[in-house]
Amino acid sequence: MKQQRFESQRRAAWAAYAEQLRKVRQGYRLADGQEADAFVAEYRRLARDLSVARARGYSQRLIRQLNELVVQGHNVVYAYREGFVRSALLFLRAGFPAQVRQAWPYMLASLCLFGIPLGAMVITIVNAPEWVYSVMSGAQAGQLEAMYDPTAEHLGRERQSQGDFMMFGYYIMNNISITFRLFASGLAFGLGTIFFVVFNGVYLGAATGHLLNAGYESTFFAFVVGHGAFELTALVIAGGSGLMLGHALIAPGQRGRLAALRRVAPEAVQIVVGAALMCLLAAFVEAFWSSSSALPVMVKFAVGAGFWTLVLCYLLLAGRRLHPDE
Repeated sequence: MKQQRFESQRRAAWAAYAEQLRKVRQGYRLADGQEADAFVAEYRRLARDLSVARARGYSQRLIRQLNELVVQGHNVVYAYREGFVRSALLFLRAGFPAQVRQAWPYMLASLCLFGIPLGAMVITIVNAPEWVYSVMSGAQAGQLEAMYDPTAEHLGRERQSQGDFMMFGYYIMNNISITFRLFASGLAFGLGTIFFVVFNGVYLGAATGHLLNAGYESTFFAFVVGHGAFELTALVIAGGSGLMLGHALIAPGQRGRLAALRRVAPEAVQIVVGAALMCLLAAFVEAFWSSSSALPVMVKFAVGAGFWTLVLCYLLLAGRRLHPDE
């Protein structure tokens, strides 16, 4: 293709891009979503045009013009990527805990759905040990005892499981899958979320009661106390985000159900993403700290208490300066 025809086909697009660059340099901010995506897509087409002009030996005037647009576009794209990183850090520092606090009725409901069955099962099984078999099989109960036997080389895992990194990957998949299951099942008018939150409370309560009866309470609580600050809190938060979806569908108010869901979904998604990040941190602690049998029990309890204090202070206090209306 001759240069004249090439320029005639693309000149309008170059001019439009140059005008958009001028507006951005003057302070205009591209809207997130379609506008930003279109800007990046046009930047890529412009970079291809520059490559074509060089490969076909077009005039230096055209190559300089396109190169200048590409350099300016690259700077804008890079700046927006930096903006994304800053936005992500700001979300973790202030936005996520603020959103959790704003959704406190759902978080409280999720906490009750989890905590009450857990406490009830612990009390029941401590007083009537045979009730554990209504929740798990005999083989599962025996496996549970083996995982928290004080003589085990690694706590909280099957004896044949080897490798901290392997277990780290397993914990990531398990924890995050539970988190998103609690969230997504809220689309079943909240019933799925309620079921999974209650089930997790019942199962953990049954396991706790059984290990108390077996006399393994020190190893069990020393194992759980560290990563539990992140994992159990994330479970409750994910359950709360699922209840947000369910409530929007059950009581949409003056809106239709779909409109109510669209209104609440962005906030609920951000909350569950924050919970998933907490699960990632929990998986790291569980694989490399909690499972070690070489660490003294009191050290684990002390560190675990520090983790719980950190998580509670983060969720209750972080971001209040940026959200003074709370």
